[in-house]
Amino acid sequence: MAAPSDGIAYINGEYGPLAEASVPLLDPGFTRGDAVYDTVSVWGGNFFRLDDHIDRFFRSCATARLAPPVTPDSLKGILAECVRLSTLDAAYVQMISTRGKFQNPLRRDPRECKNTIMAFAMPYIWIVQPERQLQGIDLAIATGNRRTPPEAVDPRMKNFNWLDFQRGLMEGLDRGADTSVLLTPDGRLSEGPGFNLFVVKGGALRTPRGNVLEGMTRRTTLELATALGMQAAEADLSVDDLRSADEAFLSSTAGGVMPVATVDGVALGHGAGAGPISLQLRSEYWARREAGWLGTPVASLLN
Repeated sequence: MAAPSDGIAYINGEYGPLAEASVPLLDPGFTRGDAVYDTVSVWGGNFFRLDDHIDRFFRSCATARLAPPVTPDSLKGILAECVRLSTLDAAYVQMISTRGKFQNPLRRDPRECKNTIMAFAMPYIWIVQPERQLQGIDLAIATGNRRTPPEAVDPRMKNFNWLDFQRGLMEGLDRGADTSVLLTPDGRLSEGPGFNLFVVKGGALRTPRGNVLEGMTRRTTLELATALGMQAAEADLSVDDLRSADEAFLSSTAGGVMPVATVDGVALGHGAGAGPISLQLRSEYWARREAGWLGTPVASLLN
């Protein structure tokens, strides 16, 4: 039997074990990827940047023409209750809205669907395990496919259209890397499955702009770097910008700041292992998280 700490889900007004949660087979959220989501982390009993995540979730819903049956405040309460029931102090918490079942399966008019709201809390997820982060990962540049262009699916709308990411990830894993970064259709650096990318050159940080999710940890890293007196900006970046970088790192809700040691098996300019600026940002990020930085206590949202 699953323990609460394995995960708690909220579906159709009911809370229950995450392992038993399901989506109706004919929901276009499953059959067509017609869904949006957002993920917020809990650390030390505090949600991180909760209001920012809630705001982005509802912007994504508006872009997708979804109207989930929930308000921002009531959604916060649902997320907090998922965490409370899970008994987790460090959690990966997701909110989801799908199109919902067609009112007439033979006509399948998406405008007639009753949109859903779902959520879950589970143990905190690390894209890259902490010990591997300290060593620095091997990042592959995916060549087998490109990032979906924003003219097709706006990447600022956090969505489940992940086949480009999945193909890129499998390519990287098959090549012995830890994960992969994808390129835009015109060959610029984009993002990877669940993370944004940063390169460091001459002490300055740059992160790809356009055709990326404007990630919350990406935003946090830009703010943190500025607070530490570092130059940090968005830019159009080429493959050569990554290969010739002094350092590189990934940013994600699922793992924070994650240093890169090699790209396609070749060490970056600083030498072996994780770079010093990447490690400094990683350390500062987690020290501030431990202190409750930009946090909202879970307990403050419970009735």
